[in-house]
Amino acid sequence: MNKKILLLLSLILYLMFFLPVIDWDIKTKAIAALIIIQMLWIGRIFPLAHSSLLFMLLLSFHFFTYQETLAYFSSEVVWLLFATFIISHAFIETGLASRISFSVLKVSGGSGRALLLISFLLMFVLAILIPSNVGKGNLVASVLDRLLKNLRKINTIENLGKALFIGISYLAAISGALVATGASSTIYTFELFTSIHPDLNYISWIVYFVPPVLLFTTLLWLLFIVKFPPEKVDRKKMMGLIEDGLEELGPLSLAEKKVMLVMGLTLLLWITQSLHGFSIPLVGLLGAVLTVMPWIGVWKWNQAKNSVDWDMMLFFASTLMVSGMLIKTGTIASIADFFISMITFQSPFFVLLLLILCTALLRVIFVNILGFLTIMIPLAIEIGETLGGYSPFVTAMVVFLVGIPGFFLITQSPVHLISFSFGYFSERELLRIGLPSFSLWVLTILGAVLLYWPYVVSH
Repeated sequence: MNKKILLLLSLILYLMFFLPVIDWDIKTKAIAALIIIQMLWIGRIFPLAHSSLLFMLLLSFHFFTYQETLAYFSSEVVWLLFATFIISHAFIETGLASRISFSVLKVSGGSGRALLLISFLLMFVLAILIPSNVGKGNLVASVLDRLLKNLRKINTIENLGKALFIGISYLAAISGALVATGASSTIYTFELFTSIHPDLNYISWIVYFVPPVLLFTTLLWLLFIVKFPPEKVDRKKMMGLIEDGLEELGPLSLAEKKVMLVMGLTLLLWITQSLHGFSIPLVGLLGAVLTVMPWIGVWKWNQAKNSVDWDMMLFFASTLMVSGMLIKTGTIASIADFFISMITFQSPFFVLLLLILCTALLRVIFVNILGFLTIMIPLAIEIGETLGGYSPFVTAMVVFLVGIPGFFLITQSPVHLISFSFGYFSERELLRIGLPSFSLWVLTILGAVLLYWPYVVSH
């Protein structure tokens, strides 16, 4: 839709519901505010940060005090995002990210099928170190494109290219769910989950999510082998190309060793949080500061500050505001009650299936995962509070996993657009493989609900 039309509609909604002409119920105002900000975000009428500032003004004038609105910027999770920007860019800028990527791909031994699986697993390794889906996707896509362009001179790699680049599109988002710091959307979700599961920590998150994600990855690999049988490639040529990439990077530099030390310390403190008691955001900030310290660090503050996406910081804080507005006004509770009242005669499992279907359908519309989760995660928690048979934590985990990947359209994720831009697959091919991939994902999640989470989730 034309941006001017969306802007006009947003202005009309504001004039209708927020001018002191009609005294609307606070929940009605909250829904109107939600529609306005989603129109601004989805329509990209303004840059995300600009729209977020407008939303801050709306909240401060009509819902909270200015001090209450600003308090969201002091949230620990906002500063965790700040810290992960600095740490991950230090990891990339020193060349360590490329070195690890080539080293992991070397394990494939030059086999096309093995390369496909190893590429998928590489996304999980990078998820621990790069908390950005776009960052992971761009890095791996660039490395693989370099390999395939050289292989194309002596081999047909049509199917291998499709499988690799569609796989990257899917797994960039899914791999971000592996650890609590795996992506901005995961950092946000972790913050919400701790409100209903106080014992949640870095290790317990891994326990809950790694098994189903690894199972799906294996199933996806088998599906791609059937649908896009990888061509036989010259293994020696493939290994030679990977070795060339490593040789260009040269010996392990001092900066890379320092980043390894800082990231190793940060990960160790995250993993041992239950022993020392320091929060994940606090440890993250320590790691970020160490990267700019004399002797220990790898760059100066003037360089590090440029790695922080300040627009994303504003947008991220505003997503917390959306959730806060919907929860504090009781809007989410009312929507959840209405949802449950419409299907009270159905079994809890059927309600869960319906929630999965609604999440998947809405996800086709919402391009921004983070903006989408600001609505769906609080709603899932409220539904779980009133739904017998499943805890709020389980319903929220289901919605989170269903909502993070986009299986059908290139517009569902920036990573899809990045992968698509390399020219290895078409929009029709993505759509065609999307249905069986999505089906496997849903079956995997349901399997976790029925067979895994009941035994590992502490109540």
